[in-house]
Formats: sequence, C-alpha cells, structure tokens
Amino acid sequence: MRVLIQRVQRCSVEVEGKIIGKIDKGLAVLLGVEETDTQEDIDWLCGKISRLRIFDDENGVMNLDVQQAEGRVIVISQFTLFASTKKGNRPSYIRSAPEPISRPMYEKFLATLSSALGAEVEHGEFGADMKVSLVNDGPVTIFIDSKNRE
Repeated sequence: MRVLIQRVQRCSVEVEGKIIGKIDKGLAVLLGVEETDTQEDIDWLCGKISRLRIFDDENGVMNLDVQQAEGRVIVISQFTLFASTKKGNRPSYIRSAPEPISRPMYEKFLATLSSALGAEVEHGEFGADMKVSLVNDGPVTIFIDSKNRE
C-alpha cells in the first residue's frame, strides 16, 4: 500500500461538476492499493498518518500532527501510485490491485483512519473520474510505502 501525503491549505474533490469532498487546512492523502496488501498495512499506515508531525508549532518547527494542528484529512484513491515506468513510455499499472480487492481495502482504510483520528475523514469517489484541486502548504509532500517500514 502506498500513500502520497500533502500538507494542504485546502483541498476539494469534484465528480461530474459536484464537489463531493472538501477540507481546509489538513492532509490530502492519495492512496494506492496492491494485491498483497492486508489489514496490517492499513493499520500501520493509518497510525503513521495520524501521528505524522508535519505541521508547525508556535516556534515554526514541524512538530504537530494533524489533530494537534486542528486540521482535517481527505483520502483519494489513486491506482497510479503503483505505475511502472521501466519499459517504454506508457506506464503499466499491473501492480495495482483490481477493483474487487482495492475497493474494500480503500473502504477499510477510510474506516481505520477515521477511527485513528477520532474524526470523520473526507474522501473522493472510488473509481470515478475525479478533479482534485489543492493548495499544497510548504510545499510538504511525503511518500510512504507500507512494504518499506525499515
């Protein structure tokens, strides 16, 4: 499982001209699922995301997590995080889990992260053609792969 986390001033997700998810200050989390992912990957990543100290404290030091910074989280499914560009110019997405696996994992991820944060998590629409708008704050962008924990 992979996530690309961006600290944002604001983020919204639009589907067919309608905004379906929106936050102000917080974290935009792009989530990619591969076939070998398990609940253990979800638990580890959600714990990491909920405790990630990338918001400034009163001294301007990145020392606060999203809850301490009174921010929110939005999660957006992103199968292209498993793109392979080793051969040719057209990426392969063979490592991305198919929908019957990735959709339930995405839903479990949302529930687990909401529980870890003690707050509702905004989200996009799985499998939809989404238009994501955001203002990256910093910029701060962090990539985490649950298979690279060491």
